[in-house]
Amino acid sequence: MAFSNASLLSSSCSVCNRLNPLLFSTQRRRRISLSRSHFIRFRSMRLITVSVAGMGDSGVFTSPEVAKAFDFSAEERIYKWWESQGYFKPNFERGSDPFVVPMPPPNVTGSLHMGHAMFVTLEDIMVRYHRMRGRPTLWLPGTDHAGIATQLVVERMLAAEGIKRVDLGREEFTKRVWEWKEKYGGTITNQIKRLGASCDWTRERFTLDAQLSRAVVEAFVRLHEKGLIYQGSYMVNWSPNLQTAVSDLEVEYSEEPGALYHIKYRVAGGSRSDYLTIATTRPETLFGDTAVAVHPEDERYSKYIGKQAIVPMTYGRHVPIISDKYVDKDFGTGVLKISPGHDHNDYLLARKLGLPILNIMNKDGTLNEVAGLYCGLDRFEARKKLWSDLEETGLTVKKEAYTLRVPRSQRGGEIIEPLVSKQWFVTMEPLAEKALQAVEKGELTIMPERFEKIYDHWLSNIKDWCISRQLWWGHRIPVWYIVGKDCEEEYIVARSTEEALQKAREKHGKNVEIYQDPDVLDTWFSSALWPFSTLGWPDVSAEDFKNFYPTSVLETGHDILFFWVARMVMMGLEFTGKVPFSNIYLHGLIRDSQGRKMSKTLGNVIDPLDTIKEYGTDALRFTLSLGTAGQDLNLSIERLTSNKAFTNKLWNAGKFVLQNLPRQSDLPAWKAMQDFKFDTEESLLKLPLPECWVVSKLHMLIDAVTMSYDKFFFGDVAREIYDFFWADFADWYIEASKARLYQSGGDSVASVAQAVLLYVFENILKLLHPFMPFVTEELWQSLPNRETALIVSAWPQTSLPRQAESVKKFENLQALTRAIRNARAEYSVEPARRISASIVASSEVIQYISKEREVLALLSRLDLQNVSFTDSPPGDANQSVHLVASEGLEAYLPLADMVDISAEVQRLTKRLAKMQTEYDGLMARLNSPSFVEKAPEDIVRGVREKAAEAEEKLTLTRNRLAFLQSTVLVSN
Repeated sequence: MAFSNASLLSSSCSVCNRLNPLLFSTQRRRRISLSRSHFIRFRSMRLITVSVAGMGDSGVFTSPEVAKAFDFSAEERIYKWWESQGYFKPNFERGSDPFVVPMPPPNVTGSLHMGHAMFVTLEDIMVRYHRMRGRPTLWLPGTDHAGIATQLVVERMLAAEGIKRVDLGREEFTKRVWEWKEKYGGTITNQIKRLGASCDWTRERFTLDAQLSRAVVEAFVRLHEKGLIYQGSYMVNWSPNLQTAVSDLEVEYSEEPGALYHIKYRVAGGSRSDYLTIATTRPETLFGDTAVAVHPEDERYSKYIGKQAIVPMTYGRHVPIISDKYVDKDFGTGVLKISPGHDHNDYLLARKLGLPILNIMNKDGTLNEVAGLYCGLDRFEARKKLWSDLEETGLTVKKEAYTLRVPRSQRGGEIIEPLVSKQWFVTMEPLAEKALQAVEKGELTIMPERFEKIYDHWLSNIKDWCISRQLWWGHRIPVWYIVGKDCEEEYIVARSTEEALQKAREKHGKNVEIYQDPDVLDTWFSSALWPFSTLGWPDVSAEDFKNFYPTSVLETGHDILFFWVARMVMMGLEFTGKVPFSNIYLHGLIRDSQGRKMSKTLGNVIDPLDTIKEYGTDALRFTLSLGTAGQDLNLSIERLTSNKAFTNKLWNAGKFVLQNLPRQSDLPAWKAMQDFKFDTEESLLKLPLPECWVVSKLHMLIDAVTMSYDKFFFGDVAREIYDFFWADFADWYIEASKARLYQSGGDSVASVAQAVLLYVFENILKLLHPFMPFVTEELWQSLPNRETALIVSAWPQTSLPRQAESVKKFENLQALTRAIRNARAEYSVEPARRISASIVASSEVIQYISKEREVLALLSRLDLQNVSFTDSPPGDANQSVHLVASEGLEAYLPLADMVDISAEVQRLTKRLAKMQTEYDGLMARLNSPSFVEKAPEDIVRGVREKAAEAEEKLTLTRNRLAFLQSTVLVSN
């Protein structure tokens, strides 16, 4: 162990003035009983730093001795040091049971937001904990190519230059996207590193990497060989701007103001009064109507069932009037226009009834030739013009305001158009069945448990998955067509162009020509293969795959349970025969302090990077970790401020510990410290009461925290550590230890406190490290005898001894201290004033309380020379404040020690008169019938509450005044 030079700690140190009022108070009249030699030893005590593994002279770490607070700018230096030392890589020398977490790959277009901060925090907590537990730990990082989002970004960039995608052609456009990715694609990765993510970055993957692309093709081919992939024309969600299908899960619905249009449909062969009024929010789709439906029991329209209706503005096109129980009699007019090509519900009804399907729309959202004169108009322009024309022809009834549920693209924000389109689909039912069984058999655990029902419901009602997208950026669908042949009747599925060409030649001869399907696969198709493709599948001989698959935990937001999680389970079971992970941990959303979803529109977005600059990464991580699994978390500046204060408190505790360790040259003191052991019942019993208490509480904390870590109860872990550190260690033990460190009693008394301070504090750092990695590593490196970095240090041993009886005894001491402190506060005793006390208890209690008289005097600000212990009340009990701390433990504080009784009587007499006047005024209002009967109920209730509170204060003040007056009489 090597020590560096350090500055002297003098009695004028501001830190010590703050921490040690007993020693440095200028208002103190009697000098503390402190030997000169002990005082000199204290004054000459040196602060120490030590050289530890990896620290050297690199300047990576800063000791609390030279910094008032933790410097957030050190976080990046510490992170780079961890990475350079290889601490993020799995170490198989430490164990054989790997712990693996696949990172939900953020979009390559993304920038850090609080959702990222949440998942990084939670996953890093898991990873750091299991690394310290000695397991080979792997956190697999990566990014997603994000087909729609990335193509949209690059198209917008090109549009700014006046260039369209089609002008460039597919090959050149794809080249531009790769250039963009190389330039900007690493932004999100670097930002994630700022959050302290201890991923093995040497294994970072991108979903378009060569190996992952092979996995995607292999998956498509195998599914097709099993008959689980097919091509067909079905209704999809269509994005007119991007001209691609999008998933149901990528459509977000918002309530927006719109209109309900009431239109007349004349009945063919009837009079002018024979018409049906339909109510629709999308009149432009009437060109695609193939029927008009009413409810079979709706008497208003029964006479029209079986007849024909004339679709307006279509030159007399007729459609049948049919009946179906699907129609809601009470909605609108009770008449439903059926446009199967442009409404999901109408599409399903048309397929059930065998109705034809008409498509009236081009891929860009303009109307086609089916719309007649409206051909070429944008869908929304056509709506306006059509309504105007309907009004002119007398076919309108009314137009009324109506709140619409509008489907918008999650990526582009445009309104989605339901459209029948030829796409590739995966048959989901057989895949879903296996995924359901995995949970039923206990092979897969979902946390929180309530999400199992949601998972089961979705998989039990799953629809086939549309996996094709009409984009240029992504995994090209591995399907080839024969030039000159009907692509719907004949196509080739292959792993490469060469393989496809070989298959084509075998069937059609050497001169055959082929071309590849222009579409790409849904981004979620490749993401569904993420856990095992990143580990080498389909190259199953890869060592990593055998070591790390299945992974241990998938952690992600509950909002993408179906986007990603369920699909990974299905794919993993299909291709590997195993669930891809043992546990699924779902976190909630991050909301603002008012519980609102963060959005730029509301202006309530909190930027993680800005937060880190102001509060530090550790404070942000600790704040985010306090949520409960699956529950949304309200994030506020107050919480961040509070946890920044927690970081500072931890730093100051480290400063205190360092300041009070032995001098570097005091080898006997270091030897005495090392002789203290805390891992046996016998060693614990040898400790003084405060030390035995805090070590016992620590051992209980280690067990409780370890259990909570194992159960993924991270919010509980954070609260338990926080409470122990702040309430037990900082507020009580550090203060109690000063009685050992600063007062007479010999070096052995100081040694036990020094040993316990170091032991407890280093274990606090270990327990807290997964949550607050930076400040804990910095403090750890400042402590003596650090052989390893904290990130790879061993987790504290569990099931260590604890002394329940000692805990109870110290709690009695705490109760006595609190009672004395409360009395001092009640009588406004000056903080520096030392008072006398008589402690009354049984001989057994007095025995252990009296042993800690110095601790009691220090914590309660008692005059050490005038503290007595007895089994009966003192002679001046009637002139003292009587306190009952707990059963069988009381205290008497001489009133004359605390206040000037005569002056206090005068003050309270005046105060009582003022309080009585205020109370009388309140009662006068309540006794007035005009007030009680005429004033608002909440006003009257408020006055009653004030009167009750005033009465209670009056009683307390009268009792206190009576006590003081009796004391004056007795004294006289």
